[in-house]
Amino acid sequence: MKGLKVIFMGTPDFAVPVLQKLIENTNVVLVVTQPDKLVGRKQVLTPTPVKVEAEKHHIPVFQPPKIKSDYNAILNTEADIIITCAYGQIIPKAILDYPRLGCINVHASLLPKYRGGAPIHKCLLNGEEKTGVTIMYMAEKMDNGDIISQAEYVIQESDNVGTLHEKLSLLGANLLIDTLPSIVNGTNQRIKQNISEVTFAYNIKREEERLDFHKKGIEIINHVRGLNPWPLANFLLNDTEFKVIEARFEQKEIKNEVGTIVEVTKNTFGIACMDGVIYLEKVKPFGKKEMHIADYLNGVDKEKLIGKKVG
Repeated sequence: MKGLKVIFMGTPDFAVPVLQKLIENTNVVLVVTQPDKLVGRKQVLTPTPVKVEAEKHHIPVFQPPKIKSDYNAILNTEADIIITCAYGQIIPKAILDYPRLGCINVHASLLPKYRGGAPIHKCLLNGEEKTGVTIMYMAEKMDNGDIISQAEYVIQESDNVGTLHEKLSLLGANLLIDTLPSIVNGTNQRIKQNISEVTFAYNIKREEERLDFHKKGIEIINHVRGLNPWPLANFLLNDTEFKVIEARFEQKEIKNEVGTIVEVTKNTFGIACMDGVIYLEKVKPFGKKEMHIADYLNGVDKEKLIGKKVG
């Protein structure tokens, strides 16, 4: 497929393995990604991970602030196909209609479930047993196009957003390369999505980061996993945000009010929930680096924590 002229559109780390596979197997003539952004306290102008990878291979990079009105650079490439993965802007019809083989998207869910920008977060938050990736034709509506191929992944108890992000990124890159020949020769599937099974995975809102200890323990653990390592689940302790990176749950009879700190030792910090206790293991107190809970407890008055209500 080295003669296949490809435009790749993507932005974050998740898209990099897809671009790498395309560089190995096709002729990537242009990479389209989001503009560089100011990052961190020092506001350093930083390129996207996809741009960094493209420049390693001396591939031209196009970074329009608004792809809806600035896309002529794409139409001047004579590309055979456009492939997108986590690009981050809605792509206009003029681009979708341009390449002879169409516009193909690599999406991190088993469509029609979890259309949108946060499918990895939402599948963990909802306690799904499996997820996967979908190769699909792009359409004007978000993640609405026909399915070409899919690959499943069984979610492990140890998985969080970070680990699932890496696994699905590689799974998607490999599935794309396996699927491309059928797209080129016109033998690929085109499966309409079942509208009755559609669910959405919109980007995580700030208020969704707050833990609710009135829920069952497994739901709280899923919440922690579903926001680790970004943006991280949190609760309020002494009216200050306290982020939770890792936690475990023990089911037991609870006599205390939910949301109350019921156990504190040199290695343990337990909060009552609906059906047991959530034990914190790795945390990020406000204004501090992430640490194991034992390190946090070394510097606090443990007696004052017992019985305290968190929010």
